[in-house]
Amino acid sequence: MSKDIDELTMLNRDYVNSVQNSDVKRFDEILADEFYCSNPDRSLVDRAGFLKQTAVPVTIKNLEAHDVKIRVMGNFAIIHAATSYTTPDGKPASGRYTDCWARQNGRWLAVSAHVSR
Repeated sequence: MSKDIDELTMLNRDYVNSVQNSDVKRFDEILADEFYCSNPDRSLVDRAGFLKQTAVPVTIKNLEAHDVKIRVMGNFAIIHAATSYTTPDGKPASGRYTDCWARQNGRWLAVSAHVSR
C-alpha cells in the first residue's frame, strides 16, 4: 500500500500544480475518460469541460495543498486536502477539495473532484 500512497502523493502534487499552471497536457494524462468535477460555483463539468476551463490561466497565485489525507481502498482512493492561495488582489484565501482516484489498467486516474472555497 505504501507504493500506492507514494504514487497518489505524486499525482496529487501534479494535480495541484496543473491547476496553478493551467497544464492541460498533464491533466489529459491523469484524468479518466469518465471524470467529472464539481466546481466552487456549483457547476458540474465533465472531462472535456474541465480541460477547457483548465486551459484558461488562473488568476490566483501560490496554490498549495495542506493537511492531505490519502485513503486507499483496493483499486479506489480518496484524497482530501485543504488549500491556500493568494487572490488576484493579493489577499490570502483558502479552500478544500476531495479527489477520487481509480486504478484502471494498472494506473491511477482521477475519476472525480469536488472543490470548495
